[in-house]
Amino acid sequence: MSDSMSADVTFRSRRWVRPEDLNAHGTLFGGSLLRWIDEEAAIYAIIQLGNSRAVTKYISEIDFVSSARQGDLIEMGLRATAFGRTSLTMRAEVRNMITRERILTIEKIVFVGLDDHGQPIPHGYTDITYERDRLPHHHGLMRTEDRSTADQVLAGSNREADTGCDHLQ
Repeated sequence: MSDSMSADVTFRSRRWVRPEDLNAHGTLFGGSLLRWIDEEAAIYAIIQLGNSRAVTKYISEIDFVSSARQGDLIEMGLRATAFGRTSLTMRAEVRNMITRERILTIEKIVFVGLDDHGQPIPHGYTDITYERDRLPHHHGLMRTEDRSTADQVLAGSNREADTGCDHLQ
């Protein structure tokens, strides 16, 4: 098994496995882990899309290969793999920091940014940001300067990014 998380992981968080996270067999309940992954992916998508109304659209096959027990520390890693016109696709990997074993991988998690009416909205981004915060300042809407930049990008390109995700809108 892997003793370290992939070098290309761009967002990491850690959790401590507690009694309320266990199944009837005394190991980490898969539903708890999936809830944590979805929450962390949502945070990452909100930051990268600049939209607090980013929602889970799709989660691919989940490959559980080991587990964790009470008291173990787990590390979740996410990596953006593609930007669509309205979406962000990521890959997730989780490992047990105590045993150093991989717990699971999810090859594709897709989030879509929505407008005030619940409709997909173009975000205008094509790459990951580390240098500035894309979080909007007011009620889930992009900041004015980000919106105008996104509008310019969309008007200038008049194309959809071909990521294989936009058909999921």
